[in-house]
Amino acid sequence: MISEDTVRFAAVGDLHCTKSSAGSLRPLFSQAEKAADALLLAGDLTDYGLPEEAHVLVEELAAVRVPIVAVLGNHDFESGQQDKVCEILTNAGVRVLDGEACEVHGVGIAGVKGFAGGFGRRALGPWGERIMKQFVEEALQEALKLESALAKLRTPHRIALMHYSPIEATVQGEPLEIFPFLGCSRLEDPLLRYPVDVVFHGHAHRGHPEGKTVNQIPVYNVARPLMQRTYPEQPAFRLFEMQRESVNV
Repeated sequence: MISEDTVRFAAVGDLHCTKSSAGSLRPLFSQAEKAADALLLAGDLTDYGLPEEAHVLVEELAAVRVPIVAVLGNHDFESGQQDKVCEILTNAGVRVLDGEACEVHGVGIAGVKGFAGGFGRRALGPWGERIMKQFVEEALQEALKLESALAKLRTPHRIALMHYSPIEATVQGEPLEIFPFLGCSRLEDPLLRYPVDVVFHGHAHRGHPEGKTVNQIPVYNVARPLMQRTYPEQPAFRLFEMQRESVNV
């Protein structure tokens, strides 16, 4: 039951649902529904981006009665059928965000997949070969989509939901060589102009569960493999409680 002054969000990413996942995700979703007033899915919902996998995921989510908001991840693009995956999820009642915003229980949510590119001074710049410039342009476009979504929100409390990380802290623990492919500081820039209460992302399975932006916004890596390994005694999602006057975890 929703409290008059508290809303609880359960956030998890990197479900990597396959054609043979039937029955394996249902217990997690059941626990999330009992604990929270809404479920947030931070990308890599499927393993190969296949419609068949999306149908299995929809069946796993069928018993969830709270609102579900999601973004896609890189795995959901693998087979070039991301539009079909999105359609299947949308038809099942999942709100899939791609540069859009929505409101759940009075809380605004801006969602985007995000992209890679690296962090801070080591972030890739738009210089050199055309394909390198295109790579950076993709990151810039994702950041602009996030900024556009955030700018639309007028709610007192706001959440940013993405797949790639906007900060380096939550990918710590991954091999240093792949840091540039786990997220991008360009995704942090919109969060400085349009601050939110919390950011959720996935993607970095061996990363760190939490960090902060430069303006002290809490950022949580909710990749399911990381949640399972870091908090083995708890369900593999991050529960975030948002109150009218303050925010507590």
